[in-house]
Amino acid sequence: MTNLPREKRARLILNTDAKNEADDQFTIVHALLTPTFDFHGLIPAHFGDHRSKTAMEDSRKEIDHLLALMDLSGRIPVANGAATALPDEQTAVPSPGAQMIIDEAMKDDDRPLYVAFLGPLTDMASALLMEPRLNERNVICVWIGGGVWPTGGREFNLMNDIAAANVVMRSNVEVWQIPSTVYRMMSVSYAELQERCEEKGPIGKYLVDQLIEWNLRVHKGPIEHRSLGDTPSLSVILNPMGGTYEWRPAPEFSPHMHYVHTGQHRPIKVYDTIDIRYILEDFYAKLARFHRGVQELANFG
Repeated sequence: MTNLPREKRARLILNTDAKNEADDQFTIVHALLTPTFDFHGLIPAHFGDHRSKTAMEDSRKEIDHLLALMDLSGRIPVANGAATALPDEQTAVPSPGAQMIIDEAMKDDDRPLYVAFLGPLTDMASALLMEPRLNERNVICVWIGGGVWPTGGREFNLMNDIAAANVVMRSNVEVWQIPSTVYRMMSVSYAELQERCEEKGPIGKYLVDQLIEWNLRVHKGPIEHRSLGDTPSLSVILNPMGGTYEWRPAPEFSPHMHYVHTGQHRPIKVYDTIDIRYILEDFYAKLARFHRGVQELANFG
């Protein structure tokens, strides 16, 4: 797998609000351990200011920590995203992360560029506003976000930048949406994680410890599960038929996060189900192989 030809590797940028909760970390590690990815960078994202006034910086520190635990510091580009949401639907928040998306998308490469968003769409929207030619490039924006179809409603990633979501939905960029009805089904138990991850080196132990610590600190009452809800962003790239979806006209979003179905925008791919067994077992297997010293990593472009 380590010598895959270029055309068999998927170009990927991962945009992540890594310190928001406790599941982004699993997706970041999974992506780094996937040899079919041509990995062009990580972008730390904000997650609003209700949990932290330094959200993007917190995400950056978490990314740096994960890379250090995997002995990958300095091997993959990391470019900070916007520190805040868009002020309105016409104004970008420029950042090194948005520029990374532009630079990679404008390269002369016949493969699509996947940009997976595990949080708000701020940096995709900013990139589009900064460089409108992205509308004509081969970019696929994979987004974990949005509420139940067709009504919508409150959803965390959307809440953190509704304006950005509207910019992206009105654009011509291809969008694959994984709404809350799908990502919340990615539940794992503590026992499962302890058996499959905890003894897989420093990174495996950290993944489990930080998840349990986050639940203890945030949740009231008994709990021993967590949705690894960001993982489908990789599943749909690695196994595009591993789920059910429909192409539906892109909606807009009201201030209350309901879908507004104008029927005026190009179709987007909306996933209704994901093959949960496939993507979780893929992660566990790759983590185990990494712990054994099988160095099948992503290609860091």
